[in-house]
Amino acid sequence: MVGTFYAAPSPDSPSFVKVGDSVGPDTTVCIIEAMKVMNEIKAETSGTIAEILVQNGDTVEFGKPLFRLK
Repeated sequence: MVGTFYAAPSPDSPSFVKVGDSVGPDTTVCIIEAMKVMNEIKAETSGTIAEILVQNGDTVEFGKPLFRLK
């Protein structure tokens, strides 16, 4: 599945997460737009955001790492 990565809910909103933020399984970390559908992506695990591996507006595929947690 190919989609577009969005770090925030709208262009003038802050990012869902940033490096150093703690996340839990239900934390929304980004939106992936695929076929005109906005899909909220949850962290699915607990940890701290160590690195964001993609930029806002990047094209992403199924299985591509988006974040590194510690």
